[in-house]
Amino acid sequence: MIKKIELLAPAGSLEKMRYAFAYGADAVYMGIPDFSLRVRINKFTLDDVRQAIEEAHKLKKKIYVTVNIYAHNQHLEKLPIYLKKLNDWKPDGLLVSDPGILQMVKKYAPNLIIHLSTQANATNWQAVKFWYEQGVKRVVLGREVTLEEIKEIHKRVPKVELEYFAHGAMCMSYSGRCMLSAWLSGRSANLGDCSQPCRWKYNINNINVEIEDQNHLGIKIPVEEDKNGTYIFNSKDICMIEYLNELIEAGVISFKIEGRAKSVAYLSTIVKTYRLGLDIVKSKISLVEKKKKLKQLKKKYLDNLMTRGYTTGFLFGRETVEQNTEFSHLLSEEKFVGEVVNYENEKVCIIPHNALRVGDKVRIIQPKNEELILTIKKLYNYKNQKAVSSVHGGVGETYYFLSKKPIAKYSILFKYN
Repeated sequence: MIKKIELLAPAGSLEKMRYAFAYGADAVYMGIPDFSLRVRINKFTLDDVRQAIEEAHKLKKKIYVTVNIYAHNQHLEKLPIYLKKLNDWKPDGLLVSDPGILQMVKKYAPNLIIHLSTQANATNWQAVKFWYEQGVKRVVLGREVTLEEIKEIHKRVPKVELEYFAHGAMCMSYSGRCMLSAWLSGRSANLGDCSQPCRWKYNINNINVEIEDQNHLGIKIPVEEDKNGTYIFNSKDICMIEYLNELIEAGVISFKIEGRAKSVAYLSTIVKTYRLGLDIVKSKISLVEKKKKLKQLKKKYLDNLMTRGYTTGFLFGRETVEQNTEFSHLLSEEKFVGEVVNYENEKVCIIPHNALRVGDKVRIIQPKNEELILTIKKLYNYKNQKAVSSVHGGVGETYYFLSKKPIAKYSILFKYN
């Protein structure tokens, strides 16, 4: 029996979940700050979790809840209550990393399917087999595995579903098991509160091979390197859009997108791209034609986003340097300026996120329809109907412009820089 290939998107809020589903995600993953590896940018409450599960299931979509912190003793007290609630609410799976939490899930949420988080660093078939014997049904493979390793894992443990990060940030440590943030800023990555020191700008003393943190001048840290590489670098982002076919043939059944902290513009664009990509891979055209179309997709959507540059990470081994040591991000040719919240009577109602002016040329990405390119001829304040020459993000107002062609809710506006 051939399993359905799943596109799995991040949901940092209810709004982001709705965007992910609108753009073609089959499932989302989310969690509350107390037990999830996203704390400061996580807007989910207990009520939100319940509502998210209900909304997802009404749409015939799936939702996975993250309980993947590496817990300390104080975290365990509240966990049984949360797990019992989840057991009643029936999400489609729980992601765990900590063996202690896994045991608690079995006790307090026995009806739920257990997925192993990438944080557990499953990078070989024996580890996957071990977790399967503990009751895990799906393993999110570590980003460190190669394509050949994925094939062997699937061959040796075929009953385990394999999930793989296809797009997004790559941690400089083993799948997030990093101590730098806790050491430098007192914020633990293993409790979902990483301050991302690998992305900071450092001053390097070439003579003594030391780094000096821009936020803590005077504190110098030696830079050491061994046969596995050095330890403080800004990795490029993973992008596997051109290799979906190879990953499916290797045994991957769920393609995961990183980015619960990213904007709705980023989320929507990535989900749309990979939805179209998986549809191309599923089509009857030749492999050569598929490759051509996937490259075109990447150029059309992904190359215009603000990223750190792209890499295939460890998928094909390591033969090149894959760090961006000059900038924390590469500049984009476009800027996210607004989201469409409604279309009625030829009025395209938007919430602005950055400056948008009369005369600006915008590209509009829609959930299902083709993108549009148009020039903003007039702008109006929706509340008082007055014409304005420009709008700005963060003002809490809704504006609109006119378009005879319908533009779907959840569409995203980009302005050319």
